[in-house]
Amino acid sequence: MYLSGGTCVTLIMIGGGTMKIFFQIICGDTCNIYQPTTTEWYVVFACFATALAQFPNLNSIAGVSLIGAVTAISYCWLIWVVSVFKSRPLGISYDQLTAKYFDAKRIFTIFNAFGIIAFTFRGHNLVLEIQGTMPSNAKCPSRVPMWRGVKFAYAIIAMCLFPIAIGGYWAYGNLIPNGGMLNALYKYHADDTPRWLLGLTSLLVVINSLSSFQIYAMPVFDNLELRYTSKANKPCPWWLRSGFRAAFGCLAFFIAVALPFLPSLAGLIGGISLPITLAYPCFMWILIKKPQKCTGIWYVNWVLGVLGMILSILVVTAAIWNIVTIGIEIHFFKPK
Repeated sequence: MYLSGGTCVTLIMIGGGTMKIFFQIICGDTCNIYQPTTTEWYVVFACFATALAQFPNLNSIAGVSLIGAVTAISYCWLIWVVSVFKSRPLGISYDQLTAKYFDAKRIFTIFNAFGIIAFTFRGHNLVLEIQGTMPSNAKCPSRVPMWRGVKFAYAIIAMCLFPIAIGGYWAYGNLIPNGGMLNALYKYHADDTPRWLLGLTSLLVVINSLSSFQIYAMPVFDNLELRYTSKANKPCPWWLRSGFRAAFGCLAFFIAVALPFLPSLAGLIGGISLPITLAYPCFMWILIKKPQKCTGIWYVNWVLGVLGMILSILVVTAAIWNIVTIGIEIHFFKPK
């Protein structure tokens, strides 16, 4: 619930903000049409996402997942290809920041970066929900095709993210703006890149956000429907299912508008969510499998689980230190 809800709030921010950029690109500087605010674009995105979120379960959104994957690959490659093949901005530098080896600022910044990475990938724990929908038996356990699919999926992810990271560093160096490669594309190549190409990139990001919203919100819907069917002892009617989806969409929209500075807390949120990936599975395995104490596998799971908790504490500490020393701009109900 935590992973799905937080990811959907982030998707509303990304999708709504990119809708605003797409409108500005298509409309142009001389457009006299009313320019909706960021909050209004959040409303538009949330309405589209909620309207599309009427699929009954994860099995029924395989096509939506495919659309999301294709659009993600497309806009990732468009962004880094345009950035690499267009001229680099003036004043770019690749000089390494000088700092003492055991400088506290440097160490805390590194751990905060771990938190940001964890925040980026925290929604990928959804693979457990996906595996739970697959048929499994002793002869053909679900972990076999799931592991094959995970390896293929992360190979595609690597093909998208490594070119963005390497090409983005080569193209922008120390001039990469807040918001990453997409904002850098608009900032440095708005004049020398065709408008249709910039608009297509934004549109692909919006479609991907809409598709991802359906996938990450489904565990929340399943949880709510499970609670209803367990209590009422009857299937969930269609009108109640739609009501659950509408209520969740409204709640995610409210959080996105009320707390628009949440991305600034990415390191802190990522650190809090780290145990879900690095610690809880080890402890859950011990509780479920009940291995003999003081055996090799028992020690391995305990050590990995404890190390995951320690890393989470270090990341959270570094994120809090980063917020205290650098500060963040807090503006409730004022998305930009």
